[in-house]
Amino acid sequence: MDQASGSTQLLLNVSALKGQASKTAYLGAIIAVTSIIVATLSVCYFASGSISLEGIVAAQKTNFGLWILDALPFIFTFWGQYAGSIIAYQAGAMILDQTNELRSKTATLEKQAIYSSTHDALTDLPNRSLFYDRVEQAILSANNQQRTLSVLLFEVENYKEIYSALGRNNSDLVLKQISSRLQGAVKSFENIARLEGGTFSLLIDDEQEDVLQVSNSIQESMQAAFIVERQPVAIHTCTGIVKFPEHGEDVDTLVQRAGIALYIARNNKEGSAVYDPSFDKHSPQRLTLMSELRHAISRDEFALFYQAKVSLETNAVYGVEALIRWLHPKHGLISPDDFIPMAERTRTIQQVTRWVLRQAFIDCAKWHKTGMNLKVSVNLSTKDLHDPELPDFIGGIQASTQVKPEWIILEITEGSIMTDPEQAMEIIQRLHDRGYQFSIDDYGTGYSSLAYLKKLPLAELKIDRSFVKDIVHSQNDAVIVNATIHLAQNLGLKIVAEGVENTEVMEKLRDYGCDIVQGFYINKPQPIEEFNTWLKNSQWHT
Repeated sequence: MDQASGSTQLLLNVSALKGQASKTAYLGAIIAVTSIIVATLSVCYFASGSISLEGIVAAQKTNFGLWILDALPFIFTFWGQYAGSIIAYQAGAMILDQTNELRSKTATLEKQAIYSSTHDALTDLPNRSLFYDRVEQAILSANNQQRTLSVLLFEVENYKEIYSALGRNNSDLVLKQISSRLQGAVKSFENIARLEGGTFSLLIDDEQEDVLQVSNSIQESMQAAFIVERQPVAIHTCTGIVKFPEHGEDVDTLVQRAGIALYIARNNKEGSAVYDPSFDKHSPQRLTLMSELRHAISRDEFALFYQAKVSLETNAVYGVEALIRWLHPKHGLISPDDFIPMAERTRTIQQVTRWVLRQAFIDCAKWHKTGMNLKVSVNLSTKDLHDPELPDFIGGIQASTQVKPEWIILEITEGSIMTDPEQAMEIIQRLHDRGYQFSIDDYGTGYSSLAYLKKLPLAELKIDRSFVKDIVHSQNDAVIVNATIHLAQNLGLKIVAEGVENTEVMEKLRDYGCDIVQGFYINKPQPIEEFNTWLKNSQWHT
């Protein structure tokens, strides 16, 4: 509302309040006139013993007190009108001031909300979404002006170790100091962003800065120890670099290939690497999969395969794990090992997960309608546990499919929690409060396993196949698996062993007291139609 409209509204408020005050003043005048009449009649009666027109006139002429009383209605009416006007104006002004103050506070809160959605709360740097937007805008501008750009991914390699050793608060202090050094090492510090954990990104205009010099400056700025609680902390860093348009023409491809260069940088002496197609271990045609992956959902190229989970107590199929496959029109069936890592480097993984969740809920509902009470396990990625909209999205699917939360098990890895434990735990708790169960996948391959077993609301723990497959021949693996089974059972968790490929391993797990097994010995992942046929004819009854 502008000042003119505000003034108009003030006049309307004043007029309304003044009208209310006038009504009160008029009511007081009526009461005063009534009092005069009663007083005059009383004086007339007491003076002459009766009430007559002559007596009333005489009373008014001779009684000084009645003269004063006669003037009061006019005085009160004038005074009431004046006082009412003043009060109405003051009240209107007060309302306008409070309205403007409320509007100002609302505008401030809106600005803060917008800022929070585009900036990292810890370092105050742009977050992933804002960085992607800025890169997209820079690409459009660079295309028009025939300029080149560079995207640089900077990673603190030992961030997880720092977090484990120092805790959240102190590791946050290290990240803040890293942010400050990054901003001091480059000219265009407004194009620095924190993507997640200890990973930062920079957008470099090649005409203003040389990306290799920037990379070297960043490396040098990080060599001095960071001081936390008077203790020096050393960090190990690496940098991956890509160039536009040489290495990609869209932000997702650039960031994905910068991630590949970052991987190479972790393993070389320089600590930095510029992307080269030779870095990709796959054939040249696989390099095109990233751009095709973004369209796979709309083209209905994904499918869910299901692998059975058998209870060793009942020899019955306890549940299934939903595993995504890409049915590529040219390359055929593509394993998730080939495309999920690419999706996880970009925003595509959240679209993939949402497709999997929706389809898994639909299939779960179909099974339960036919009397097959199967629990369906669905994997969540690291980025899924940082998506505040995920619980509401799952709630929407649940409402539309009428699937009960206890029919679903959400599988997470230890590594997915480490990037941002506080936010991940918040998402997990919100889903747990709605009745969903969680399973730790690939147990033993991550960090701080025991610490998170105490904190997480788990129902199930899955032992990684790398420990299970050789328990018959490897004493070390057998000891690890046996100890893990007893640990989980003491914590009240069901234990699932992956990678069961023969009857000897299965019987060994049964002797150890394992609850559930899963692997090729039972069945290979199958599309739902084939799985249903297999289930009807298998020895593992439901």
